[in-house]
Amino acid sequence: MFLGIIGVSFAVMASSLTDYVSSYLYRQRIRQDSLAVERLSTTVAPLFQSASHDALSETLSVSGSEMGGRLLVVDGDGKVQFDSFGRLMGVRLQLPEVLSVLLEGEVSSWGIHHLDPNSPLTDSGSMVAYCASRITGTQGLLGVLLYVSPVTEMLTSLSGVQQHLFRVFAIITAVALLAALFLSRILTRPISALTRTIQKMGQGDLSIRARVSGSSEMRHLAESYNAMAQELENLDNSRNQFVSNASHELKTPMTTMKILLENVMYEPDMPLNVRQEFLQDMNHEIDRLTGIVTDLLSLTQMDSGRAEMHWENLDLQSMCMETVRLLKPKALQRLQTLRVETRSSVPFRGDRAKLEQVLYNLTDNALKYTGDGGHIRLRSGTRGDSVYLQVQDDGVGISPEDQAHIFERFYRVDKARSRETGGTGLGLSIVRQLVLLHGGTLTVESVPGSGSCFTVTLPRRGEEGKSE
Repeated sequence: MFLGIIGVSFAVMASSLTDYVSSYLYRQRIRQDSLAVERLSTTVAPLFQSASHDALSETLSVSGSEMGGRLLVVDGDGKVQFDSFGRLMGVRLQLPEVLSVLLEGEVSSWGIHHLDPNSPLTDSGSMVAYCASRITGTQGLLGVLLYVSPVTEMLTSLSGVQQHLFRVFAIITAVALLAALFLSRILTRPISALTRTIQKMGQGDLSIRARVSGSSEMRHLAESYNAMAQELENLDNSRNQFVSNASHELKTPMTTMKILLENVMYEPDMPLNVRQEFLQDMNHEIDRLTGIVTDLLSLTQMDSGRAEMHWENLDLQSMCMETVRLLKPKALQRLQTLRVETRSSVPFRGDRAKLEQVLYNLTDNALKYTGDGGHIRLRSGTRGDSVYLQVQDDGVGISPEDQAHIFERFYRVDKARSRETGGTGLGLSIVRQLVLLHGGTLTVESVPGSGSCFTVTLPRRGEEGKSE
């Protein structure tokens, strides 16, 4: 492509330059011949009118020699009356330049011709230029002064210019070809390397990365690819981990139910109270399995973007108080203190059902991981164009290592204790997704042994107008 662009550009330039030079040389030649012949026709006119043959013949011979060509005087009928070469006396000439002056009234006319071997003017050269100028006397048009000159020198000059341009074109073409090959290797090397990297990634190796080098554009492309590859690798690892965790979580209650069911089936003499206890345990495992499936379906719906939002005007303080009312009996069972510390209303827009689930999950989670007699506080308020909700407890807390993962699906800080409390490992993941649907953020601050504080920040107006 580079060579083609250079070639086409230079061909256009060479053609334009050749045309310009040719046009310039033609114009110069026409101007010189026309001026010389017009001046000479003025001198010849009185001699031709007075029939001064000797003077006219001598004038034509001397002038023709000085001009380097052949001079002829043609009368009004197109016959040659005088010839500086003395060979065409009385011959009628049917030349376009002569006829345009005699018949069309032109003052002068000029043209180049390739002479036929049988032409009477062949001895003037194979390529000649005709310059005809009218001879005017006291009685009007007397005839035509015709100047016949060889143009071989001019054509040779033009041919030399063209040959020189072709030589320059050949040299530039060779240099451009070498430069194109050299530059293509430099420019395509990082592209080829990136292509090989992409092909390997397409074959399943998501850990491969592109080498960051080259110009700013290639460097930016490689960095963007590496960032994309890292995201894909993280996504693939997350998917594999999710499938593994989901399989394990679904398998556990099913295994437990199978063991319980086999005990009931193969021990017909089992005491009634033990049988009843086994059936209650199976019912509990079924509820747990149903909860996992329900949570997975909720997350799948939110991930696919099919979750419908029903926006309305809400008050965060009243929602906190309603959540406390629902969970108060559970807190009293363990002598825990659960209260709302917000004293004024906090209006905003949101989806009531989804935000109630956020409040319930965070508060219920705080109750589960706070010891007997602990304290759980709900706070809400405004910060600029946002509203916030905080659920704070003085429970076991979360280590810094675990804080980076607690929003991942099926992640458990204490797996044994989480199963005892009946959790699915999906609660915080669902909460985060619900908050993101509102355009908000969810953060956690925790110190092991001193409790945790979850903060939800939401736009005061939510996504008004988007789903209404």
